[in-house]
Amino acid sequence: MNIQQQRKKRAVKILLGVIFAAIGAVALTAVYQGRGWNVPEEARQRKNPLAASGEGRRAAAAIYRDKCANCHGERGRGDGAEGRMHWPAPRDFTDAARMNVLSDGELFYKMSRGRRPMPSFDGRLGEEQRWQLVLYIRGFAGDSRGMPAPVK
Repeated sequence: MNIQQQRKKRAVKILLGVIFAAIGAVALTAVYQGRGWNVPEEARQRKNPLAASGEGRRAAAAIYRDKCANCHGERGRGDGAEGRMHWPAPRDFTDAARMNVLSDGELFYKMSRGRRPMPSFDGRLGEEQRWQLVLYIRGFAGDSRGMPAPVK
């Protein structure tokens, strides 16, 4: 085998190594992002200190439109324009079966901490605003405590 053939063979080996490394990185990313939330029991047990009110509902609706609707959709179905670009897909807040198994504390924890692709809202929104959002998004699944105002 001449030198040119050896170089080609070496280049092919390097290229295959890079391809396999890239596939491995993508697979690890998919596994990492696909894992479930690890919500501490203390956070899960937290109770929402707020009661539903018209004022809180209006404030939460404005926050939702500004911070959440791009991914979760205007009606909370997880079908927002930006949400279609993300994996895992944004949660569908209208799915009552899935929403009813989540405590208010879990929802608060998840929006506070965030997890790719969802950002953390701990430093972006105040605690009261996040609790208002918990009530508001529950309304998408028919929870009367937080029924969202009709979308116009």
